[in-house]
This record gives sequence, C-alpha cells and structure tokens, in this order.
Amino acid sequence: MAETATKLPIKQEKSSSVPQMWQPFESLRQEIDRLFNDFGQGFWRPFGRSLFAHEPLFQREMRLTTMPAVDVIESEKAYEVTAELPGMDEKNIEVKVANGFLTIKGEKQEEKEEKKKDYYLQERSFGSFERSFGLPEGVDADKIEASFKKGVLTVMLPKKPEAQKPAKKIEVKAA
Repeated sequence: MAETATKLPIKQEKSSSVPQMWQPFESLRQEIDRLFNDFGQGFWRPFGRSLFAHEPLFQREMRLTTMPAVDVIESEKAYEVTAELPGMDEKNIEVKVANGFLTIKGEKQEEKEEKKKDYYLQERSFGSFERSFGLPEGVDADKIEASFKKGVLTVMLPKKPEAQKPAKKIEVKAA
C-alpha cells in the first residue's frame, strides 16, 4: 500500500519581528556551566554563577532532544530542506516565510496509558521546536512548497529562472 505525501500550506507573513535565532555561544556557555556543575557535584564554580542561573536538567534535555535534524541540499533548480519529525502529524507542523526567513515550527504531544491488574501507568510528554533559515538569494518565495510523508518534512524552495544559470568554469593558468 503506497502512502502519499500530505501537502502543507506555506504561510507568507509580512511582520517586523525577527525570528529567534540559534545562539551558539549561549548554548556553549550553558554546556560548559553544566560540565563544571557536574564536576565536584556543583561545589566548584570558577565563574561564580548562582545555582539559580541554570535551567533545570529536564528542561535542558527536552530542548536539546526536540530540535529536529535538518538537511539542506542545493540543486540546479531548487533548494530542498528536509527535516526529520518522527511521531508528528502534519496538523502540528507550521511552515511560514516572512522577512526573508523560512521558519519551521512544530509541537509534539504524546500520551501513554497502560492499565494492568497490578498497576496503572500514565505518561505524558510534550515538546515544541522552531527553526529559522535565511532564504538564499534567488529563491522564488511565491512557489515554495512543503510536503510531509512518514515523519519527514520536505520543503522545496525553487530558484528564479535567472538564478538557475549554470556556473561558469574559470581556467587556472600557470603563473
């Protein structure tokens, strides 16, 4: 039985807000702080930071595990962004283009309930993510398409005809 991909709508927004970008140095600082806290059970603080300056472990782990893996591939005619979103439904995914950025948002909610003779187990987990990418020059924003199939989101960013010109090879001469 063949499954078909579900097309997702692309929202075009003209807003003045800039999407929250990934801050590599902030996450590096937090990871180094965590390592120093783990070393010596948190008694040694070379940077003199308070215990209250750190987010709880469960929130830190949730943030790191909910960020989807993304591949970006450039071909002659388009860019293809592929995000792995296992266990998610297309209704919980939002793709939009605003102010020169492609933003992918998603929210996952899972509930597990198990009733047996000796015990009752109920678990809930949830998490959300948001990733933004600057649109490359030459992308036709009006023709961007997104599809979702078997836990994989594919966003096609077609290039404008003038951006599809083949690269010019330049000969290297000996000096």
